[in-house]
Amino acid sequence: MPKVAIISKPQKPEVAQLLPDLLSWLDGHGCEPLMDRESAASIHSPHGVDRKQMATFAPDLIIVLGGDGTLLSASRAFARMEMPILSVNLGSLGFLTEIPISDLYATLEAWLDATADIDARFMMHAELFRGGEMIRCWDALNDVVVAKGTIARMADYTVNIDQQFVATFRADGIIVSTPTGSTAYNLAANGPIMMPSVDAMMLTPICPHLLTIRPIVVPAASTISVQIDGVPNQTFLTVDGQEAVELQLGDQIHCCKSEYSVRLLRLRPNGLFNVLRSKLKWGVR
Repeated sequence: MPKVAIISKPQKPEVAQLLPDLLSWLDGHGCEPLMDRESAASIHSPHGVDRKQMATFAPDLIIVLGGDGTLLSASRAFARMEMPILSVNLGSLGFLTEIPISDLYATLEAWLDATADIDARFMMHAELFRGGEMIRCWDALNDVVVAKGTIARMADYTVNIDQQFVATFRADGIIVSTPTGSTAYNLAANGPIMMPSVDAMMLTPICPHLLTIRPIVVPAASTISVQIDGVPNQTFLTVDGQEAVELQLGDQIHCCKSEYSVRLLRLRPNGLFNVLRSKLKWGVR
């Protein structure tokens, strides 16, 4: 019996409306559902599981009900399993959660029939070093961001790529992004849009104090290193916009391609440019 994990955006009214029918469909097709606590709470069920523990049940499929933020959280929770993720868009934009509710059951049937499309996206591995020792590490689908908090002061950074010195400069922050994350914070900071199939990473300064500092695209096999040379109060390293740790002077962040990837389940191939036209209204006057 296939196990299907369900992860939902908290306090989303559509989840309570959708879940009973989804659970009934899964039961009728011989699947065993497993809900996170947010999903269970939406239908007043006591049978929710902590999201961080769901991977231990080894589900065959993960269904995400929400927006891109919920998908990013699920991607990190299941990063080391590489199970397919079916993401249903209940958000307002949804670059990653492309599947509308109307296509949910057709996509599930395609998964059971092994005819669904799989869109593989590589993740980025980030390590935080302090005093020469690694104190934290993460795998991110979108990006790793070093940026100031509430204080309107810039920090000083030194950037190396593959142990080659690139530059030392002042800026509000730095974004290291995967191609998947190119349409997230990177895009807002005037970084390039990259097709998901490109095997590369991007380093994008946020409001640098030098007009000559520009985004850099590097091979995914490279290692991007950022050192904190001057730090105002409340400068943070943020992973996928969700996990954060406050940085100290001398901290180093090393980013490289992760050995893990995220496998997004689609009813049919969609393509980046279809998403850009539908979400960002490319070509619309």
